[in-house]
Amino acid sequence: MLFEPRLRTGIHDGTISVAYRRWKRPQVKVGGRYRVGSDRIRSMTEFDFIEVDAVDAITARDIDDADALLAGYSSAAAALSDIGANGGDQLYRLAFRKIAMADPRAVLASSAALSAQDLADIDARLDRMDRSAKPGPWTRDVLREIAQRPEVRAKDLESCSRWPDLATFKVHVRKLKNLGLTLSLPVGYRLSPRGEEYFAQLLPR
Repeated sequence: MLFEPRLRTGIHDGTISVAYRRWKRPQVKVGGRYRVGSDRIRSMTEFDFIEVDAVDAITARDIDDADALLAGYSSAAAALSDIGANGGDQLYRLAFRKIAMADPRAVLASSAALSAQDLADIDARLDRMDRSAKPGPWTRDVLREIAQRPEVRAKDLESCSRWPDLATFKVHVRKLKNLGLTLSLPVGYRLSPRGEEYFAQLLPR
């Protein structure tokens, strides 16, 4: 779930527990748990998580000053100005709370003991990612370059040149991160313990 920097900071320090969205239909569910990145947090192992307590359809005129404060605004007028809504415009009001929860990606990334089935599962996932990419097979090449050139800016990696732009390349590297194979650093990337073990197993195969 994407949160703008203002919300991420407020969720992190506990001052925000409400958000408004101009969705055609709800994009989160009550009881759902979602990862929230924070501007103050750099490490992959340190993310905030929220659990959604309510998702209510409202109109812009339903927002009052007290509710706007819960969303980090000084007044209802400030909230409506930022959202770009007024009168009978339909919105969704999300109520949530920050929860203590380990990032599943971090747990996965730290798991360096790979069974034969784990290796087969990773291979299968990477093969699917390779088949669906317009530049052709890319996953092992990117893993190899990150292993050889950790903490190098994404745009300076040779692998980046195969993609139409830097943003597209980063989106695809994030897929490797979601598999627990890479870690994002303040500058560049490196293999996670799981990624290092997979890479070590990859070489002789």
